[in-house]
Amino acid sequence: MPFERSESVASEGRLRAARSAGTPVYASVHAESEHTGAQDAERSSFEVPRNVAEHFQLRLEDSFMLAPSVRHMAFARADGAPFAFAPGQFVQIHFNYDDGKPTKRSYSVGTIGTGEGAVQRLEIAVSYVEGGAATHLLGNLAHGGQVEASGPYGRFCLMENDANTRYLLVATGTGVTPYRAMLPQIDKLIATRGCRFVLLYGARTEQELLYGEEFDAFARTHEGFAFHPCFSRGARAAPRAHDRLGYVQKVLPEFEPHPEHDIAYLCGNPDMVDATFNTLKEAGLPVQHIRREKYVSSR
Repeated sequence: MPFERSESVASEGRLRAARSAGTPVYASVHAESEHTGAQDAERSSFEVPRNVAEHFQLRLEDSFMLAPSVRHMAFARADGAPFAFAPGQFVQIHFNYDDGKPTKRSYSVGTIGTGEGAVQRLEIAVSYVEGGAATHLLGNLAHGGQVEASGPYGRFCLMENDANTRYLLVATGTGVTPYRAMLPQIDKLIATRGCRFVLLYGARTEQELLYGEEFDAFARTHEGFAFHPCFSRGARAAPRAHDRLGYVQKVLPEFEPHPEHDIAYLCGNPDMVDATFNTLKEAGLPVQHIRREKYVSSR
């Protein structure tokens, strides 16, 4: 199914239908993105997820538009094996450029499972990048087609030994994906430790807000979880009380980051990640309590 830069034709309703049928539903990241190692230097003392990376083939089971330029793609391992990962980790898709040179792209796994263990399906959200090699590959992949993949990788995960009372989760665009995967863990942390969570999610318009209704629904049933979409190009047609206007890094000070109580996760556009990182440092948060994942587009 070719990649079309069109309005969403499925998104939330399609996902709700899949979940009601008992099908795991997932999300993921930028089409042409590379996960940088920005978090590595600050996180060497953290517990690293113990899932062992493997190489395997993925078979496309389903795909549809989530947003005007984001396609949801549902895969299963071609060998039928389950996929074990920790929420916040990513997979890599391996392929060759037209000249035969090998390359790869990284995509966060957004599976809403139990928060631990293995899943049968793995889904990513592919952003359109003009002239992008991975956009061409995945946008033209037919249902039943296969791609080479490996994973899981990464340490952008909630840590068992954290003793904070609040998490500040900040994202732009498809950088919200890891937080969606973390929802089962967030549920447990609210119930067992009394943690509070604030999710600030930046999008240009309501049409580009991925999984917004799911986060809204989770917030309605979890008093310790607050969801605030931040729109940079104006309010949506029917504004909601928890909406904010402007860039997430400009909205963040409203929530008064606290060096003793907060741990922050930043995911998405590198400029946002850097600006928010500086804001949090100025508020006194220790560097090891500011965990970062940057999505860098490439062709």
